Amino acid sequence: MSRTILTYGLMSGAVIILGIIISIVIQGDAPHSSVWLGYLIMLVGLSSILLAIKQHRDKVLGGVIKFWPAFLIGLGVAVVASLAYVLIWEIYLAVTHYRFMDQYAAQVLAAKKAAGVSGAAYAKLAAEMEAMKRDYANPLYRLPMTFAEIFPVGLLVALVSAALLRNPRFLPAKA
Repeated sequence: MSRTILTYGLMSGAVIILGIIISIVIQGDAPHSSVWLGYLIMLVGLSSILLAIKQHRDKVLGGVIKFWPAFLIGLGVAVVASLAYVLIWEIYLAVTHYRFMDQYAAQVLAAKKAAGVSGAAYAKLAAEMEAMKRDYANPLYRLPMTFAEIFPVGLLVALVSAALLRNPRFLPAKA
């Protein structure tokens, strides 16, 4: 079971972070312009949770699994995927000399300025962006925040997958 969790978790984390990094590179000056795209990439990558539970159910348990064991496998894959996501994101930040948050803050400020925000409201937003950049520079803030981006999605996918796969008629094992 540990091998299944590790294999599918690492595969999932790599797919997700590489998809997100590719989308950031393609978007260029507008990082994170589509939050929905990021979460769609996460859902696609975390679909490996369903595959991991199904493989364990079909190959190890003869086609039947209860909710809690299925959920624990899904949770394990979600944790490994989330940790892989955090690790690869940290590597990406280091390779790009931690410019991401500067680019993100600049893009947010430019968008607000183009929308007509000025004066005290703009100054307040600029101060908030500076505080965010300071916070994000601290790994004790950044690492848990990065983990929290993906783990709740993995938790939800694990719950749904365990609920579906506890029924042996859902994607039944091939004879």
